[in-house]
Amino acid sequence: MADIVDTAVNAGSFNTLVAAVKAAGLVDTLKGAGPFTVFAPTDEAFSKLPEGTVDALLKDIPKLKQILTYHVVSGKVLAADVVKLKSATTVQGSDVKIDASNGVKINDATVATPDVAADNGVIHVIDTVLIPA
Repeated sequence: MADIVDTAVNAGSFNTLVAAVKAAGLVDTLKGAGPFTVFAPTDEAFSKLPEGTVDALLKDIPKLKQILTYHVVSGKVLAADVVKLKSATTVQGSDVKIDASNGVKINDATVATPDVAADNGVIHVIDTVLIPA
């Protein structure tokens, strides 16, 4: 099985996320032992951001790292576990809100595809980029 980064690359719908992870210098971390749970926004999710946001973030590495690490939770948290939670603490340090009352939402993002397996964790595909407060 592939690690989280290679799984995202192979999926083909996370080009912006992968470019951001590379720009932020987080590739080695996300290829590490983990396990990690990544709430991975698709390219379409990034395209919903105001025009110029992604380019601006790629030039502001500290802010980019904050946003990216806000999408990562330590440990392997599968969908069956996520639905029992009300929140989760991200690697960035802030909590994301979890609402499983009607599908699964992480803050304002809907989990489109849960439990994409990687050898060092799990990816949950989301439709919106999470922005820490």
